Amino acid sequence: MHTHALVLAGGRGTRFWPLSRRARPKQVLAVGGGDSLLARTLSRVGALVEGAVVVTGPDMEAAVREESGRAHVIVEPAGRNTLPAIAWGTLVAAERGADTVIVLPSDHHVSRPEALTEALDQAIQIAQCGALVTLGVRPTRAETGFGWIEPSPDGRVARFVEKPPQAVADALLAGGRHLWNAGMFVFRVDAFRAALSRHAPATAAVLERIARGEPVGACWPAMDATSIDYAVMEKHDDVRVVPLDCGWSDVGSWTALDEVVPPGPGGAVVCAERVAIESSGNLVHAEGKLVALVGVHDLVVVDTPDALLVMRRDEAQRAREVLADLDARGLSRYT
Repeated sequence: MHTHALVLAGGRGTRFWPLSRRARPKQVLAVGGGDSLLARTLSRVGALVEGAVVVTGPDMEAAVREESGRAHVIVEPAGRNTLPAIAWGTLVAAERGADTVIVLPSDHHVSRPEALTEALDQAIQIAQCGALVTLGVRPTRAETGFGWIEPSPDGRVARFVEKPPQAVADALLAGGRHLWNAGMFVFRVDAFRAALSRHAPATAAVLERIARGEPVGACWPAMDATSIDYAVMEKHDDVRVVPLDCGWSDVGSWTALDEVVPPGPGGAVVCAERVAIESSGNLVHAEGKLVALVGVHDLVVVDTPDALLVMRRDEAQRAREVLADLDARGLSRYT
């Protein structure tokens, strides 16, 4: 059995602006200190795999290559969601000797990597029967920004639940059975190819063209522009789930800094020094600077050399709207 990691590093991390940019996205940043999120992802699975393939986009290729170490980096001609990236990445991994693939996002935080290793090892063993395996994170809150997984008693996936409204998320958490869909998958290459041919034949046909030597750029527009969840996982009849409790965070927006940076006076603050006077619940990122908080609560403040973001904590998901406005105004140098 030859297992390779397939790491998805094409996202921009729009809700992590202004620290995350097109040319230097969230996955290559050292969020929480130490190595970059991408480097940590590759390091966590090093003992489980014989090789690694990293899939990224043209804007961020240089930064991703810098953080990928010995992994093989491939560059999508254009972003078309996760299905094309995983399909092509699996083909490349197979050409490099893989018969089993672990698919991982590149920009997540894990505080207990040994628990992730144990779950992935279990998933690898289950995948050898031909099932497609997903890892489901044990939820810690009624999150509406994630998809959820309903497991069956036999370890199969009963159903995937799309990002739910708050009342539904509250009920899923209270029920104690459902798991978060974290976008981590394990499968045998041949099993995935068979599922792809069955559920996404257009993408399977493109892979055949690429395997015959046609240029990827010429084939790419014919790929299904959709996620692996919609195209394959939600339709397939043998999907298993392995529960995961590893201190996981998708670091999806600035409020996730609470899960990565230990809180201190005034809130979670990344800075050289801090002063906090009658302040609480703030999230501040201002590397190398003194930060003084006076009488302020529940703010997000992010300082970079060319941009400053200030917003209420409960508006953190709207950081991506700034990018849309900047692009519309021709200010792409800030994005």
